[in-house]
Parts: sequence; C-alpha cells; structure tokens
Amino acid sequence: MTNLYDLLRQHFPADRDQTVLETADGQRMSYAELDAGAGRMARLLAESGVTPGDRVAAQIEKSPEALLLYLGVLRCGGVYLPLNTAYKSGEVGYFLSDAEPRVLACSPQNETALRETAKKAGVATVLTLGEAGDGSLTERNRGLDPDFPVVPCAGDDLAAILYTSGTTGRSKGAMLSHANLGSNTLTLRDAWGFTSDDVLIHALPLFHTHGLFVATHCMLLSGARMLFLNRFDADTVLDLLPRATAMMGVPTFYTRLLANPRLTREACAHIRLFVSGSAPLLADTFEEFEQRTGHRILERYGMTETTMITSNPLEGERRAGTVGFPLPGVEVRITDDDGKALPQGEVGVLEVKGPNVFRGYWRQPEKTAAEFRKDGFFITGDVAMVDERGYIHIVGRAKDLIISGGFNVYPKEIELCIDQIEGVQESAVIGVPHPDFGEAVVAVVKRASGSAEVSADAIQSTAKAALANFKVPKKVFFVDELPRNTMGKVQKNLLRDRFKDSFSSAA
Repeated sequence: MTNLYDLLRQHFPADRDQTVLETADGQRMSYAELDAGAGRMARLLAESGVTPGDRVAAQIEKSPEALLLYLGVLRCGGVYLPLNTAYKSGEVGYFLSDAEPRVLACSPQNETALRETAKKAGVATVLTLGEAGDGSLTERNRGLDPDFPVVPCAGDDLAAILYTSGTTGRSKGAMLSHANLGSNTLTLRDAWGFTSDDVLIHALPLFHTHGLFVATHCMLLSGARMLFLNRFDADTVLDLLPRATAMMGVPTFYTRLLANPRLTREACAHIRLFVSGSAPLLADTFEEFEQRTGHRILERYGMTETTMITSNPLEGERRAGTVGFPLPGVEVRITDDDGKALPQGEVGVLEVKGPNVFRGYWRQPEKTAAEFRKDGFFITGDVAMVDERGYIHIVGRAKDLIISGGFNVYPKEIELCIDQIEGVQESAVIGVPHPDFGEAVVAVVKRASGSAEVSADAIQSTAKAALANFKVPKKVFFVDELPRNTMGKVQKNLLRDRFKDSFSSAA
C-alpha cells in the first residue's frame, strides 16, 4: 500500500475537469483543481517545517479548503489530527500537548485564544482557515507551485490520529495508517456499489471518521461527485435529493427529514442508497423512513479505531436493529470477559481483526496492549450478539460511553466538571434515549449539605463554559442518594432505567 493520497488519485476520473464537489451556493471544484489545491497545501506545509510523520492539527469549519488541507497533509507525508470544532481552548490544549503537532490550523475567530494555547504546547506554527475559505492558510498557499511530489509512505506509516474517549479519564489518540484507511475504503466502495456515476449528499463534518474517511474517501476512490454542505439542513437536503444518488448520515439526519412534510417517495425517487451510522438507528426510525420513502436505510457499524467493521447488505435484506455482517476481510467474534468465543445467539463483547484495525493508541503502549488479545483481535468494548441468520446486533456498551448525535461523550470528564461546582457533592452522568440525538447527556446530582442550593441552570452554565456543547447535560436531575452496589460503585444502569423516558416527548 502506498501513500493514501496516491491511492485516491489513481482512481480520479481520466477527465480531471469533471466536478468533484459543488457547494450549497453553486461553487464547483474539479478533480484537477482538487489535485492542484492539495499540492499547494502540501508545499505550504513542507515550507512550514512539516516533515514525514509530523502531525498537523486542524480545528476548522467544514469547507472545500478544509478538505484540501487534509489531502495536502497526506500528500506531504504528514499525520492529520482533526479536532471537533466544538472543543474549547482547554480541551484543544490537551490534544496539542499530547500529539505535539508541527502546525495548528484554526478558525480566524479563534486565533487569539488558540495562539496562546498552541504556544504553551510548543506548536511552532498557527495558520487560520475560515468557513468561507479565508485566512492565512489560503493566502500563503496562493501562487505556490502545485506540482508537489507525493511523499512515499509504507502501509504502516500513520495517516491520521483521531482522539477517542475511553473510561480512564484520558482521551486516547487512535493511530490510523495509510493501509488501514486505504483497505477499508476499497472494501466499502465495492460493498456499497459506488461508481463514477454517483452523486453523494455530503452534510457530515470533516473532523469525524464518517465524514472525513467513509464519505469522502468513497467518493474520491470512485471518481464520483459530492454535493458538499457545510452542515445538515433538512430543507436544503430535500432540495438536493433529485440531483443525488446517495446520502450518508447519522440517525439525527433521518429523524429531522422525517419531521419535514416534504419527505416523500417522489422526493427520494432518484436516490439509490441511504446509509446511517455513528450512532444506533432506532427500529422505529428505520420503519417510518421506509413507509414514507420506500427506502430501507443501510445501517453499518464502525469505530474510530477500526473505521468500518460491518454493514447491512447492498443487495439483500437490511434488517432493522442490526448492523449486518462483517465486511469482506474483517473477522468478528463474540466473547466472554476472558476472550473465549461464545456460540451464536449469546451476548458478549464484540472483538474484531482485520486490515482496518488501527495500529494502537498514541504514546500509550500499555493501553494498546490491554485492548488487544494475543491473537490480534481488538476488544471493542461493545456488547453484541449474532442472530440465527448471521446478522450482528449491537445491544449495548461494556463501557459507559455515551454517543449523542454521533459524537462520543465521556461521562467522567463531565462529572469532574460538575463535581467542582459549589453545592454539588457528587454527580453521575448517563446517556438516555433521545428521538433526535439517539442518546442525550443527563446529569444526576446529589447536592452537598450545608451549602447554598445549586440549580440545574447553574450546573448547565458551568458545563457550557468549560465543555463542548454536545457534552453539556440536556437535563439535570437531583437525587438524595446515588444508587451503589456492595463495592460502592454507582449503578448507572439503575439510573439509566429510572430516567430512560426523560425525552419521550422531545421533538
């Protein structure tokens, strides 16, 4: 496997004047312009001191130029580190200190705050890129020679590091190689039948596996076209459906489409494939979408550490509430806590092995070793079962990770924030079902005696000032005592059951 950029470019259409993406305001970019833009980005990064293996961090809004930056990092042999745009400077500071990138790209409006954060972390260069393509990154690469040679890479060389939540209190950088990403993209392109005739509605963010790797790579590897939206808007998507052949989204996209009366069979007549992932798709959403449109959404399953693992079939029955079968070349098994394989129908931990599985956690060899079996299987931490027809059901998570709107939320981080508020003795953060986000973050709080009575508004305001918005509890409940087992551990399963209907009437 060569440099991932080389692999993608080998599959660009012969006519490089063909459109690769079109924005909501009608601006178009050709494959030739994409290639040249990536070349200029690569040259600028190299001139900024980026050498093969150096990290390039980016906390930037989605734009065509943001995609060019990612491709430029690949082209010059760098390692891309995308950061959620909702992260506050304190959160970004941790990632910069841990990954030690050579360059940070940020939004112009965040430059002042993040320059100081970057300086403390030892980041040499800060460049800016705005949602409209403005900023020093664009200004400085304008006029540079686009003919930058693709830096040769071995398959095991890192292409990206994506930080993922865990249960130990420290976010971990999942190291993904050129071979990991390339092999998975080739598999998905074939499994989902993408060709140069496809037009994908791309409304996903570019800091996440789904939008950056799955959607974008599949299109580039097919020589296809993207209708490139900065964010999801149901009316805009409905306007574009007649011009598209496919859409990838998180369950929230589909619930919001269902809430729009314009979603009809006629509106979806030109689409061949709807894909859902990043969070569980409720069976009710699946069934209602089929009734309204005649389309059965294809649900698949993956992780930051593995990209895609399973998929419902393109041809064949797509079963609601399941994530289908293992992708070609990927092995999965269901095990007990000791790693012993369980028979079909029994519930256990899902483990996976294949060329898509990451190389480990950045600078955490002990954590990496603990997450792999001796025979090379990665322990996902998700609880699953295989039914009588071989379909895989994800039935829960062995860990308390919350997935809200497709984003991973680590409860301990929020609990630490809440517990330091005056008037709070202890908190437990859980995820409960939500019709729009899949899961909503909820805080269950025990007030401290002898202090001023803290309010739910005060807790949410404090969390909002310190954390990304998707981590802020949507509701706060107060209890006299948190339920505990005989070992003193808070029984979050009891809390989840108690508050499971908190959003049953949410819009």
